[in-house]
Formats: sequence, structure tokens, C-alpha cells
Amino acid sequence: MAVVPRKRNVINDTTPMMCTIEGIAKKDHVDYIMKVQRGINQEDSWQVAHRYSDFVTLQSTLEVSGIDLPMPPKKVFGNMDAAFIAERQQGLQNYINFILAHPMLTRHISVKRFLDPTNYSHDFQETAMQNVAMFLRSVPNWEIVEPLPDVGWRLRKQFFLIKPTDPTKKDVRNILTWTDYGPEFSLDEKDLEAILKLLTSLQHPYIYPPSFTTCNSEGVIAVRNFVPNGTLRDCLCKAKPKLNQLKKYGNPKSRAVLHEQNIQLFGRQILEALKFLHDKGIPYGHLHSGNIVVEGNICRLLEIENGLLGIPSIHRHRYVPMKKIQEKESEDVYCFAHLLYEMAFGEALRSSTLQDVPPNCPLQLRSVLLSILNDEACNKTGLPTVADLLANPFFAAIDFPAGDKPQLKIPSKLKEALKTAKDRTESKLKEDQKTLRQFRRASKAHAYHMSEEEKKKRKKSAKKLQKEASLSDTTQTTARPPSSPSPAPRTQTSAIPPPPQAPAPPPPPPSQPPAQKAAPPPKSSERGALLSSICDFKKGKLKKAETNDKSKPKL
Repeated sequence: MAVVPRKRNVINDTTPMMCTIEGIAKKDHVDYIMKVQRGINQEDSWQVAHRYSDFVTLQSTLEVSGIDLPMPPKKVFGNMDAAFIAERQQGLQNYINFILAHPMLTRHISVKRFLDPTNYSHDFQETAMQNVAMFLRSVPNWEIVEPLPDVGWRLRKQFFLIKPTDPTKKDVRNILTWTDYGPEFSLDEKDLEAILKLLTSLQHPYIYPPSFTTCNSEGVIAVRNFVPNGTLRDCLCKAKPKLNQLKKYGNPKSRAVLHEQNIQLFGRQILEALKFLHDKGIPYGHLHSGNIVVEGNICRLLEIENGLLGIPSIHRHRYVPMKKIQEKESEDVYCFAHLLYEMAFGEALRSSTLQDVPPNCPLQLRSVLLSILNDEACNKTGLPTVADLLANPFFAAIDFPAGDKPQLKIPSKLKEALKTAKDRTESKLKEDQKTLRQFRRASKAHAYHMSEEEKKKRKKSAKKLQKEASLSDTTQTTARPPSSPSPAPRTQTSAIPPPPQAPAPPPPPPSQPPAQKAAPPPKSSERGALLSSICDFKKGKLKKAETNDKSKPKL
């Protein structure tokens, strides 16, 4: 495997990658040279070479998902033939295209390492284990039962099943998560530590806060109670929460869907939780079925600290192109619509927008989905707010029993820090949207310029200009007098060399007019005779002249 080294920096793992097999390198085996590009920036690209056995290793990792992948078959004899190599190259290109088009497969660490080994060869699990071990040495309240590798989609977030060291709580289990800071992290470490501590005191019926949090210069640790049934996504896929994500969510044998009444109830509870976070100035932006737990008839939000860590949302690449999604609230509303779709149909929506709703969708839910996910709302008219959705008859019909009032007191200093973090995240989103629009305009102009119609127009215009230039040259040549070896004389006598001095100059011949300031040029026949006379002139043919010199003085 060959890799062109590149500068290491904090990467947005949700940015889509593109891959093209550009050629091959024949040795004792065949290397397939691939060009990989992250996002729209053509400078953020590199080359990586893999042989067929590397593709086989990748296939063995991904096939546990149960997804039917179009992997080209093996061949023992004749695998160095040019025709077979070309056929296999096309097959491997189709294989990579299929993986990159699948939302879950393209996010998997094995695919990232295959396409970008420079940035993803690092062992994220080992780094997390080191940080967790240091934490448990300083806070010996828990001990690790087992690590839970690859249970979630986020590459830089690791899960550990832990238990209290207190013997009286030997049956209690907790989940500890380690999360690296993301590319948009901007909070001061002291402010973050204070805010995380506040979140542990949050009281809300539809929010599941962490029971313990701490942070260092590299990331954040959060501890929560272990929910045996897992997240809402585990319930929809009928999966065990501790299994590998590919096996759980890739191609489950059966899926569950929620009844309309449950969608109404859970939707209303989620909206109430979002409204509370927005009112308190806490940015979220990470709403999806993997961040929700269901306990009976109560639905509760998880991972509310994610919005403070600068990590990208699972749907970020979907809404960056959309003009009307520029604030945290509109991000949450957009993610809420994707969640409603998944609850109603048992699987995630693969597209960014929704044009045709399945016919078995309830009418009121259909109206809610289209008000958020249609292209016009996302790019022209704008999305409804959380308050608008709470007033929608579909959710307003749910009556909540009176309960304790949600509580969270945030000091003024921390409110300002939260506002700064929120503003910076929104500014980064707007900057990325502007860059994308500029790229699309340039691409559209280039495509228009290179279209066959424009090429024909330019060719026709060039021919017309060439013809006009040719006619102009012909006209100028016709209007100009014929060229001669010497410039045309102003008078005929001025072009003839003077004879030797005579006693008395003879009078001018009657046919020769006197010199004028602007004499017209002679006719072409006269000019030809003059030129002929000049060319035939010989000095010896001149008559000798006798000079009677009377200039001497008389004595």
C-alpha cells in the first residue's frame, strides 16, 4: 500500500469522500491507483494504492452487515491478463461507489482507513482506553467491565460498560463514553468543565442528563445509567445494544414501526425537550434515533453535551447545501423530521429531502413531514420553528399530565460562553454553505462553457470573425497603390539625376508642368516608362558638353 503524505489536522468525519480508480501498477501483483477527494475542495485529495487482497479484507469486515455488496469475484489463473484487469478495475470501482453511497458503510472506520490511512490509521479505541484509565485512577468510583467497540457510528467516540466499585451496587451497570473534541470546538476548557457540571444537575422529564462528566485537553468523559433495551434505534431494528453497529443496523431481519399515537406522543415529548434547550441557550444539533431512549411511554434525549464539543451532526452533510438551514433551531427541526420518518417507516430516510411520502403515512404526519423536508421549505420558504410544531394539531392534541417544572440555572458568564459557542458553530455552517454555493456556480459555469451547444456557438463565431478578417485584408489590399522599388516622386524631374552644369540651363520642356505642392501621382503607364528609363540609364551614353568658362578675371 502506497500513500502520499499529507498534513494532519482535525477532520470532519461526516464530509463525504469521492474515489476514482485512475490506473494500475503491475509488479508481481496489480496495484490499483485510486484518487480520493474529501468534500468539494480539489486540493484536499490524495492517492492511495491497494491490491485486490486489500479489497477482500475490507469486504470481510463489511459483510457482517448482511448488505449485499457487489464485490468482484476472485480468479486464480489469468488474473494478470490486460482484459481481465480492466474488467476487475471497473468492478472494483462499482464496489467503492456502492459503499460510498451507503450512509452507514461510508462512515465506518474500516472504509475510512481504506481510503485515508494517513488520518485514520490511529487506534481511537486505544487512545480512549488510556484516557479512561487515567480518569479511573483519579476517580476510583467505577471499574471497567468490558469495552464496547464499534457500537456507535461516531469514530471518535468510544463506549465502555462499567460498574461501581461499591459492593452494595454490584448489579448496577453504567455506560461511560469518551468523546474527542470536534473541528468546531471553541469553548474555554474551564467554561466547558463548569457547563458540563451544570448539565448533571439538569432536571427535565424528557432529557436524560449524564450523572457524571469531566474533561481534559483532549476530550470529555460522561457517565450514564445503562439502559438494557438500548436506544430508540435499537428498538426499531430489534437489536441488542452491545452488538457491533454493522450487525445491528446494516440489514436487520425485521424492523419495528411505531403507531401513529406513539409518534404523536414521542414527537411532542422531543419537541418539549428541544424547546427547553433552546430557551436555555444550549446548542444541540444531534437529534437522531441513536440519541433517544424509550422507557415505557416516555421518550428522553441523550448526549445533550455533544453540541458543546464541536463535533459534526450525523445529518450535517445533508443540510449544508440548504439555504434556509443556518441556525441551531432549524438544524434540530430538520433532524426531527428525519426522526419522525424513521419512527413511521422503521428505517432512515436515505435522501436529503422528501418529495413523495409513502402512501401508508397518516395524513397529519404527511403534512408535518412535507412542511419540513420538501425542497421549497429547505431552500425558499423556510422551516417551521419548534413553537410552530408544538402548535400543530398533530402534536397539540397530546395532553400532558401536570408534573415537576424543568430546572436548570445557568450563571450569566456561562450564558455568554454558550452564546459564543453557538454563534461560532452557526458562522462555520454559513461559511461552508457560501463555499459550496461558489463551487456550484463555478461548476455550473464550467459545464455550460464546455457544453456541445456552446462549443458550436464558439466555433461558428470564430469562423465568422476569421471570414470578416479575411474580407478586411482583401479590401485594404485593393485600395492600396501598387508597391514600387522606390517611393513615388513628388515630380518627374526630381527623380532624374541632374546632368553636368551647362552654361545656360535650357527652358523646361513644355510637356513638363511646374512643381506643385501636392502633385497627383502619375498614371501607371507614365510611371512604368519612367521606371524603365531609370533602369536603362548609362552614364556613357551622355553627350559631352563643352564649357566656355568666362569666370576668370580679365587683365
